[in-house]
Amino acid sequence: MDAEGRVDESRLRMHIFKNGGVSPSERGLVWRFLFGMYPCSSTALERSLLQEQLVVRYRVMKRKWQQFLPSSVRMHLNGTDAELVAAVGYFDQRQLEAQQQTQDQTEEIRDRLAFLELQAQILFERVTFDQVELREATRIIDKDAPRTNRDLSYYQGEGSGNLLVLRDILITYAAFHPEVSYAQGMNDLCSRFLEVLDSEVDTFWSFSCYMEKFSKDFRADGLHRKIELEAALLKELDPQLYTHLVTDSMESFTFCHRWLLLGFQREFEHSDALRLFEILSCDHLELISQQVDRARYQERLAQKHSTEESPESELQAVNTDFTFELFICAAILLENRESLLQCRDEVQLIQFTTSLQGTLDLNSTLKKAEQHFFNYCKRCAWDYMNGHCREHKSKEEDFLYQIRSLFVLR
Repeated sequence: MDAEGRVDESRLRMHIFKNGGVSPSERGLVWRFLFGMYPCSSTALERSLLQEQLVVRYRVMKRKWQQFLPSSVRMHLNGTDAELVAAVGYFDQRQLEAQQQTQDQTEEIRDRLAFLELQAQILFERVTFDQVELREATRIIDKDAPRTNRDLSYYQGEGSGNLLVLRDILITYAAFHPEVSYAQGMNDLCSRFLEVLDSEVDTFWSFSCYMEKFSKDFRADGLHRKIELEAALLKELDPQLYTHLVTDSMESFTFCHRWLLLGFQREFEHSDALRLFEILSCDHLELISQQVDRARYQERLAQKHSTEESPESELQAVNTDFTFELFICAAILLENRESLLQCRDEVQLIQFTTSLQGTLDLNSTLKKAEQHFFNYCKRCAWDYMNGHCREHKSKEEDFLYQIRSLFVLR
């Protein structure tokens, strides 16, 4: 941070990638910047004012759907889940404590928050809900929220009340994002944010920012596209394994669904899964790929003025749709190549991939993924350079130099 608290976003993302994540003590603050709740360009003073605004806006949003569906304010329990019954009690106690803190605020703070609340009410005044769709989303959330991994210490003892916090965040998100609503798996994804940030408000806004980019992955077309890309990448890296997995009995890579959707949440030990999530979310390689694209564009412009060569003769360079998470997935597949080749149908495939849960070593997987990425880029770069060499390039404009810059990792 600079003297006023601004963060250099590119350096932050590079730090996360090159250091393999951040320390647990830094993670809460880093995620607020990484996922967009706090603009990196904001000062410390601006963030304190923004925080108040976000708290009030979330409170108004949550109250709006609760008034629309009063029967859904509380989770309906059948009484057979003693832990969940206790969780409701802890949650209610926490709500009472929050109300008491509000009453203890000074008059100046109450007046300022009242003005922000009026602004928020005007902002959301025209928002309407579809009762049938919101009820259905709430019904599914009420099934999924209790299924969130309760083995985590964050949901143990009095922490079980956090399951109800998670529920409210997901319903609020579904209510105000009807084009996305709720899909199974979002509870596990949102749970990561809640565990790290330990704040209902901050989790909602960080999760919302994340979903702006990745909500398409929860739709059938988005997921299908990602699976297609994984298949295309494996075809580049190992044609034999690709051919084996695309047979009719294997359902063509659908077993990778959960890995890609949840960022390998269950395949690694929990703390490593959090590290991998922030590594993938920092988009360092993807941002560098944009620099590569700009270098290639400059190359094409120079060639346009120096040669009459037709555009159709250009060689294809790196496919920037191959994001780093796809190389992580490919590294896991290639590491278990022999076992996968022995699978003869989808049932065996699912049984094998399920057996990997919690057993993978993150550092080893990262190294292998980086190596596969490097080899792929190197091959594409040489193909490109062989057909597009030109003299007197500066080092900064050199396409191969840009590729090499990706791998000064440690």
